[in-house]
Amino acid sequence: MPNESHQRAAEFHELAAHAHRAAAAHHGKEDHQTGHEHSKQAMEHAKKAMEWTQEAHRKSKKEVEKA
Repeated sequence: MPNESHQRAAEFHELAAHAHRAAAAHHGKEDHQTGHEHSKQAMEHAKKAMEWTQEAHRKSKKEVEKA
């Protein structure tokens, strides 16, 4: 179901954004190690978001081709 893929992609985009905000907050407090950990987590979420977005796109394309 294409909608499920879009939902999962959106969830990972939101997780990545949250981790980026947390990293920025920690870097601003000179807590670079924790900021680095959040940055790494943000990149992992962003990668997952990209994968789910690509999957959603493939599924949507298949649905359009069926119609």
